Amino acid sequence: MNGLDDHQWQTLQARLEHACAALLSQLADDLDRSTDLRLPQPHVAEASPADNASQRLLHAAVHDAATLTSLQLGIVRHALGKFMDQSYGLCENCGEVIGYSRLEARPEARLCIKCQTRLEQYGRH
Repeated sequence: MNGLDDHQWQTLQARLEHACAALLSQLADDLDRSTDLRLPQPHVAEASPADNASQRLLHAAVHDAATLTSLQLGIVRHALGKFMDQSYGLCENCGEVIGYSRLEARPEARLCIKCQTRLEQYGRH
């Protein structure tokens, strides 16, 4: 079992579903913005090199934002999928229960605090 009572389970699932909907909306906005940047600008004869550079930088920033949003969406969807197979709240590394306080802070958490700490310490070396 994952150590969560029904209320905690439902609360965390609702938060993840809300996050998923918000990220989908954000991704749609990012893609709309990206499309708008690709459309030719009416009544602009020829852009200066500085304008072109600014446009490329803006396009890259919008693309990076969409990429980040897409990655976050994947993480949230992964967490929601764990509700289906009843594995939500269990560490993907050691199988132990992830504490409710950790899940409350990061409902998409995949690792218990012990495994997460170990991973972060390993990454520093």
